[in-house]
Amino acid sequence: MRRLRSLLTGFSALALAAAGVSGIAAAAGTGDGHTAGDRLAADSHAAADPLPDRWYAAAPYLMPLDNDPPSATAIMDASGLKAFQLAFILAPNGGGCTPTWDGTAPVADDTAVAGVIDAIRAKGGDVSISIGGYNGTKLGQACSTPEDTAAAYQQVITKYGLHAIDFDLEEPEYENTAAVHNEIGAAKILQQNNPGLYVSVTTAGTAAGTGWFGQQMLNEAKAQGFTPGNFSIMPFDGGFEGASAQTAALTAFNGLLRSTFGWDEATAYAHEGFSGMNGRSDTGEMFPQDAFRTVLDYATSHGMARFTFWSLNRDRQCSPPDNGGRTSGTCSSVPQSAWEFAAYSAEFAGATPPDQPPTGPTDPPGSGTCSAAAWDSATAYTADQEVTYGGHTWRAKWWSQGEQPGSTGEWGAWEDEGACG
Repeated sequence: MRRLRSLLTGFSALALAAAGVSGIAAAAGTGDGHTAGDRLAADSHAAADPLPDRWYAAAPYLMPLDNDPPSATAIMDASGLKAFQLAFILAPNGGGCTPTWDGTAPVADDTAVAGVIDAIRAKGGDVSISIGGYNGTKLGQACSTPEDTAAAYQQVITKYGLHAIDFDLEEPEYENTAAVHNEIGAAKILQQNNPGLYVSVTTAGTAAGTGWFGQQMLNEAKAQGFTPGNFSIMPFDGGFEGASAQTAALTAFNGLLRSTFGWDEATAYAHEGFSGMNGRSDTGEMFPQDAFRTVLDYATSHGMARFTFWSLNRDRQCSPPDNGGRTSGTCSSVPQSAWEFAAYSAEFAGATPPDQPPTGPTDPPGSGTCSAAAWDSATAYTADQEVTYGGHTWRAKWWSQGEQPGSTGEWGAWEDEGACG
């Protein structure tokens, strides 16, 4: 699922500027008499009031330190989204049973991701944190027991005051029986020790629902008496073409949940989730906006528990829009307005997303309350010229041509002047 995590790295030094900290300068006031710096210096961040579980179930994935992290607060403004699934917590690359971001940044020393979380919470949102993913060594592999694994994850919950956590169990970890035992056991312990904690479990999807290793993970959960908020599958990177293949896999997975846990159909759907990939997948499958709409309608009509996607880092248009027929970790490879896929998650959570501009590379000049001309990839812009893109007005900071507004973060050529009107 997460192969694209390795395409663009080295953005950590820029993450504070790009991944939502636009809303919290290091010395900015927090509205409660403390500076953001005071908060970042604390050993533990005060938890925000929890959102309804539906928001955590709708939270799309966001890499806050890699893959050109976008501004979380800008996404909230544009899409109505309130919750984010921050990825990924791993074991240290050098070994050990302590939590890190992406295997390199110890959670104990973190201020960058904490700043992103503060910015989201300051706007009334919240986060879940995802552990695992496709790359790196997982804590279930590095720790000796479920108890040790849970203790490592508890550090993450405590530091960030979490109300939700996601176990993303995929290869090669989910092929390791001991590692899956540790992860499921840790999830059960955390659920017991943190009342109200929303726990999701995400794994690979196949045409049969999930594969042999996914079924073994379900069997492990049953053996340990563990029931999360949902079990989600990822129906992509497995020969899926379009929404009909995805909904067929979700129907099949419902049957696996029923046969494993003895649930009826409605109960199984109430514990089932979808985790998609927006636009072009790693293997070239195409899931544009109409596919997301079809799966969203399936999820809501069947009473499913979760609808999310990988990833917000990709929820913006490439240049050219099809990215030359390639998959990217920082754009979707389909024509779209910025954060258009995020609006589907907001809708699943029950929100009414702001009016979205028409799908495509630009807004029509003068559309809605936007007064500036639409951005044109073929036009050369000079400093202080204004354009409309993605329902926002953007001001050029210097000469540029072909650089999509918002695609390069706050260090790029465009300054976001806010939503039109």
